[in-house]
Amino acid sequence: MESLRIAFVYDVVYPWVKGGVEKRIYELAVRLARFHEVHVYGYRHWNGPNTIEREGIHYHGLARPGRTYLLGKRNPMPMLRLASNVSRRTDELRRYDVLDLQNLFYPGALALAQLPNAVVTWHEFWGRYWFTYLGPAGLIGWLAEERLFSAERHLAVSMKTKLDLRRAGLGKPVSLVPNGVDVGLIDAVPPAELESDVIFVGRLVRGKGVDVLLRALSELKREIPDVRAVIVGDGPERAKLELRAKRLGLEGNVLFAGFLEDYTRVLALMKSSKVFVLPSRREGFGIVALEAMASGLPVVTIDAPMNAARFLVEDGKTGLVVPEEKLAEALSGLLDGDYLKLGRRGREFSKAYDWDNVVRTWENAVGELFLF
Repeated sequence: MESLRIAFVYDVVYPWVKGGVEKRIYELAVRLARFHEVHVYGYRHWNGPNTIEREGIHYHGLARPGRTYLLGKRNPMPMLRLASNVSRRTDELRRYDVLDLQNLFYPGALALAQLPNAVVTWHEFWGRYWFTYLGPAGLIGWLAEERLFSAERHLAVSMKTKLDLRRAGLGKPVSLVPNGVDVGLIDAVPPAELESDVIFVGRLVRGKGVDVLLRALSELKREIPDVRAVIVGDGPERAKLELRAKRLGLEGNVLFAGFLEDYTRVLALMKSSKVFVLPSRREGFGIVALEAMASGLPVVTIDAPMNAARFLVEDGKTGLVVPEEKLAEALSGLLDGDYLKLGRRGREFSKAYDWDNVVRTWENAVGELFLF
């Protein structure tokens, strides 16, 4: 493939914000930048000029983010400012060979999706869940998703999302380009001194299901009184979850480690644990599950309809997919010794998702969509 000019558009930007979508964009961009000209458009999280270059990537800050989250949900006000600035950049953005738009639903993204160089990357499809999430105001998101169907080119990051789009009536082809994991980096990180039986990593919001994990740990404690769990992450639910752990008598069993700026520290804590739990009721993909597998841990996740991570876990081989009420039982069985065998299988499974492989998949998919 000849060298291309590529632009990714999203609101929040890695490494200033460390979530799944922004991590995917970074991992793709930093590798694509070795052979292509790569730009990332989003909030200006940094001080200084609106446009900067890091690791060969050109970052364009379109608006200050302000308070990114409000009451546990994305704050609409900075997104509206971002949308206004994106709209003013339409002529600039149409000059790229590939414009990779994440499935955001502000007006600017909907307009950009109609450009001839645009491809929409779907991380999730919500459908009627918009009404559960926002009440009557969810009509805006529901209609906007349907409007994105008019775009000519589409990528999906998970098989669940691809199937959801097909069921919802998107008749155009959808190429699957999954998220990935940096296997080499994880291999190079030594385990932390702090050991645990169970670890969770993620933002502390309701959808992540940490309350389910705490309930399971309180059940498990009857069988294993000194069970140890580490919860890595921060968010609006943290104070409530800490109080819940105290009421369940888990103060000596659960460590809330908070948000860790050093990514290798997170990996080190994974590698010094035995089982990774992802009790999410809603998960667009679950990069952290792959990171756990690459760290040698089996992954236990919840069999919930909107949890795409369950498609990553081979039940009984690389981890377990269980109903919420069976989580304690699943952890008990793994901690009894099965975690080692499933962890080894998971590590082998994760190698197929190394980011270098994912970049080649992205290039092949884009090449077919645009006939490069």
